Amino acid sequence: MCDTCGCGDPDILPVAVHANVLSRNDKDAAHNREHFLSEGIVAINLMGSPGSGKTALLEATVRALQGSRRLAAVSGDLATDNDGARLRSAGIPSLSITTGTACHLDARLVHEALHKLDAGPIDLLFIENVGNLVCPAIYDLGQAANIVALSVTEGEDKPLKYPVMFRKADLVVVTKADLIPHLRGFRRDALDDAIRRTMPVPRVVTVSAATGEGLDSWLAWLEQLRPDRAAEAPTR
Repeated sequence: MCDTCGCGDPDILPVAVHANVLSRNDKDAAHNREHFLSEGIVAINLMGSPGSGKTALLEATVRALQGSRRLAAVSGDLATDNDGARLRSAGIPSLSITTGTACHLDARLVHEALHKLDAGPIDLLFIENVGNLVCPAIYDLGQAANIVALSVTEGEDKPLKYPVMFRKADLVVVTKADLIPHLRGFRRDALDDAIRRTMPVPRVVTVSAATGEGLDSWLAWLEQLRPDRAAEAPTR
């Protein structure tokens, strides 16, 4: 349970207080957005449950781009620097945001992390949110796009169980596609139907960080978010 937002529990954080928290966060997010726009930075809020393959997707992205874009990342977790260390090993500046008990990142945490991140000019900033399919969708970080990583191992009904996350998504990246042949009873049509029923404008790419399957489609989607291609960028 998050003692920052109360996870919507009025006994922990009254509705009025929660509304005030979100209002302050929106102001911080507006500041972040202004900074990103002025610096030409495309910020991506990457969300998903623990183990959905967020970090592996970013590692594969770094390998695929091979220095053609100036990348950086901040990674949120309750504890450890594991994800940040993996991304630094992959070859990009990365900073971990240790939240303690907070089950999501907020705009202030991202703002403070950016002041500590020694990255130089950035084209694409990945904000790897805390592993959680609820609260991260509620907090604006100033991002250009929301992406949800959804592993094929999580079950076909996750979009129906956690609709807020998928309603806020600009793209769903179905991960670990190489495992599909080994998942007895997995129904891709059921997953696609669940996504269509929750996303206002369904956009899905399917990838495997292990084999590289689908990475071209993922990278092409990211390319549309470049500031000089704003007219072609997906609408939210």
